[in-house]
Amino acid sequence: MSKITEQVEALIQPVLNDLNFELVDIEYVKEGKDHFLRISIDKEGGVDLNDCTIASEKISEVMDENDPIPEMYYLDVASPGAERPIKKEKDFYNAINQPIFVSLYAPIEGDKEWLGVLKSVNDESINMEVKEKAKTKEIEIPRNKIAKARHAVMI
Repeated sequence: MSKITEQVEALIQPVLNDLNFELVDIEYVKEGKDHFLRISIDKEGGVDLNDCTIASEKISEVMDENDPIPEMYYLDVASPGAERPIKKEKDFYNAINQPIFVSLYAPIEGDKEWLGVLKSVNDESINMEVKEKAKTKEIEIPRNKIAKARHAVMI
Protein backbone atom coordinates (compact mmCIF):
# COMPACT_ATOMS: atom_id res chain seq x y z
CA MET A 1 0.00 0.00 0.00
CA SER A 2 1.39 3.42 -0.92
CA LYS A 3 1.76 6.31 1.48
CA ILE A 4 -1.16 8.13 -0.16
CA THR A 5 -3.51 5.15 0.06
CA GLU A 6 -2.52 4.62 3.70
CA GLN A 7 -3.30 8.27 4.49
CA VAL A 8 -6.60 8.07 2.62
CA GLU A 9 -7.56 4.87 4.44
CA ALA A 10 -6.88 6.48 7.82
CA LEU A 11 -9.05 9.47 6.86
CA ILE A 12 -12.01 7.66 5.33
CA GLN A 13 -12.27 4.52 7.51
CA PRO A 14 -14.17 6.36 10.30
CA VAL A 15 -16.56 7.85 7.71
CA LEU A 16 -17.26 4.44 6.20
CA ASN A 17 -17.68 2.89 9.66
CA ASP A 18 -20.29 5.55 10.49
CA LEU A 19 -22.14 4.66 7.28
CA ASN A 20 -21.85 0.91 8.00
CA PHE A 21 -19.80 0.30 4.85
CA GLU A 22 -16.79 -1.97 4.57
CA LEU A 23 -13.69 -0.58 2.87
CA VAL A 24 -12.75 -3.26 0.33
CA ASP A 25 -9.95 -1.57 -1.60
CA ILE A 26 -8.22 1.74 -2.33
CA GLU A 27 -6.27 2.45 -5.49
CA TYR A 28 -4.49 5.65 -6.43
CA VAL A 29 -3.36 5.48 -10.05
CA LYS A 30 -2.23 7.69 -12.88
CA GLU A 31 -3.80 6.97 -16.24
CA GLY A 32 -2.44 9.18 -18.98
CA LYS A 33 -2.29 12.66 -17.50
CA ASP A 34 -5.13 12.07 -15.01
CA HIS A 35 -5.00 10.73 -11.44
CA PHE A 36 -7.77 8.53 -10.02
CA LEU A 37 -8.59 7.66 -6.43
CA ARG A 38 -10.70 4.51 -6.63
CA ILE A 39 -12.43 3.31 -3.50
CA SER A 40 -14.40 0.06 -3.36
CA ILE A 41 -17.02 -0.31 -0.65
CA ASP A 42 -19.45 -3.02 0.35
CA LYS A 43 -22.04 -3.87 2.99
CA GLU A 44 -24.21 -6.79 3.96
CA GLY A 45 -26.50 -7.39 0.99
CA GLY A 46 -24.33 -5.31 -1.36
CA VAL A 47 -24.19 -1.63 -2.24
CA ASP A 48 -26.24 0.26 -4.80
CA LEU A 49 -25.76 3.54 -6.65
CA ASN A 50 -27.35 5.54 -3.82
CA ASP A 51 -24.90 4.01 -1.30
CA CYS A 52 -21.96 4.90 -3.53
CA THR A 53 -23.25 8.46 -3.94
CA ILE A 54 -23.64 8.95 -0.18
CA ALA A 55 -20.19 7.50 0.51
CA SER A 56 -18.64 9.61 -2.26
CA GLU A 57 -20.10 12.83 -0.83
CA LYS A 58 -18.89 12.06 2.72
CA ILE A 59 -15.45 10.95 1.49
CA SER A 60 -15.15 14.14 -0.61
CA GLU A 61 -15.82 16.27 2.47
CA VAL A 62 -13.09 14.55 4.49
CA MET A 63 -10.63 14.62 1.60
CA ASP A 64 -11.25 18.33 0.95
CA GLU A 65 -10.74 19.16 4.65
CA ASN A 66 -7.48 17.22 4.97
CA ASP A 67 -6.13 17.41 1.40
CA PRO A 68 -3.72 14.42 1.48
CA ILE A 69 -3.30 14.37 -2.32
CA PRO A 70 -1.40 17.34 -3.77
CA GLU A 71 -2.48 16.97 -7.41
CA MET A 72 -5.95 17.10 -8.92
CA TYR A 73 -7.63 13.69 -9.04
CA TYR A 74 -10.95 12.05 -9.83
CA LEU A 75 -12.74 10.27 -6.99
CA ASP A 76 -14.47 7.03 -7.94
CA VAL A 77 -16.48 5.19 -5.27
CA ALA A 78 -17.96 1.88 -6.40
CA SER A 79 -18.97 -1.64 -5.50
CA PRO A 80 -16.17 -4.21 -5.76
CA GLY A 81 -18.29 -6.23 -8.19
CA ALA A 82 -18.32 -9.97 -8.74
CA GLU A 83 -14.53 -10.16 -9.02
CA ARG A 84 -13.93 -8.55 -5.65
CA PRO A 85 -10.25 -8.33 -4.65
CA ILE A 86 -8.97 -10.62 -1.91
CA LYS A 87 -6.43 -8.65 0.11
CA LYS A 88 -7.05 -8.94 3.82
CA GLU A 89 -6.76 -12.05 5.96
CA LYS A 90 -10.52 -12.21 6.48
CA ASP A 91 -11.07 -11.95 2.71
CA PHE A 92 -9.18 -15.22 2.20
CA TYR A 93 -11.17 -17.00 4.90
CA ASN A 94 -14.46 -15.66 3.50
CA ALA A 95 -13.50 -17.00 0.06
CA ILE A 96 -13.08 -20.63 1.15
CA ASN A 97 -15.03 -22.97 -1.17
CA GLN A 98 -15.44 -20.18 -3.72
CA PRO A 99 -13.74 -19.73 -7.10
CA ILE A 100 -10.75 -17.39 -7.03
CA PHE A 101 -8.06 -16.18 -9.42
CA VAL A 102 -4.50 -15.79 -8.15
CA SER A 103 -1.52 -14.20 -9.89
CA LEU A 104 1.93 -14.91 -8.50
CA TYR A 105 5.30 -13.18 -8.28
CA ALA A 106 7.02 -16.40 -9.34
CA PRO A 107 5.69 -19.48 -11.15
CA ILE A 108 4.53 -22.63 -9.38
CA GLU A 109 4.53 -25.74 -11.55
CA GLY A 110 5.32 -23.47 -14.51
CA ASP A 111 2.36 -21.09 -14.12
CA LYS A 112 2.07 -17.61 -12.60
CA GLU A 113 -1.74 -17.55 -12.77
CA TRP A 114 -4.17 -20.00 -11.22
CA LEU A 115 -7.96 -20.24 -11.36
CA GLY A 116 -9.75 -22.63 -9.06
CA VAL A 117 -11.67 -23.14 -5.85
CA LEU A 118 -10.03 -22.02 -2.62
CA LYS A 119 -10.05 -25.03 -0.30
CA SER A 120 -8.08 -23.89 2.74
CA VAL A 121 -6.06 -21.02 4.18
CA ASN A 122 -3.35 -20.81 6.83
CA ASP A 123 -0.69 -18.30 7.82
CA GLU A 124 1.83 -19.69 5.33
CA SER A 125 -0.18 -20.79 2.29
CA ILE A 126 -3.47 -21.36 0.53
CA ASN A 127 -4.69 -24.57 -1.09
CA MET A 128 -6.68 -24.45 -4.30
CA GLU A 129 -8.47 -27.11 -6.28
CA VAL A 130 -7.66 -26.49 -9.94
CA LYS A 131 -8.51 -28.24 -13.19
CA GLU A 132 -5.70 -29.45 -15.36
CA LYS A 133 -7.05 -30.82 -18.62
CA ALA A 134 -9.67 -33.40 -17.57
CA LYS A 135 -8.31 -33.89 -14.04
CA THR A 136 -8.75 -31.97 -10.83
CA LYS A 137 -5.80 -31.50 -8.51
CA GLU A 138 -4.98 -29.53 -5.39
CA ILE A 139 -2.05 -27.12 -5.31
CA GLU A 140 -0.46 -25.30 -2.40
CA ILE A 141 0.54 -21.68 -2.95
CA PRO A 142 2.78 -19.90 -0.43
CA ARG A 143 1.15 -16.63 0.66
CA ASN A 144 4.38 -14.69 0.05
CA LYS A 145 4.24 -15.64 -3.66
CA ILE A 146 0.76 -14.14 -4.18
CA ALA A 147 0.89 -10.85 -6.09
CA LYS A 148 -2.90 -10.45 -6.41
CA ALA A 149 -5.97 -12.49 -5.63
CA ARG A 150 -9.62 -11.91 -6.45
CA HIS A 151 -12.93 -13.69 -6.58
CA ALA A 152 -13.61 -15.27 -9.95
CA VAL A 153 -16.63 -16.10 -12.02
CA MET A 154 -16.32 -19.63 -13.37
CA ILE A 155 -18.58 -20.81 -16.15
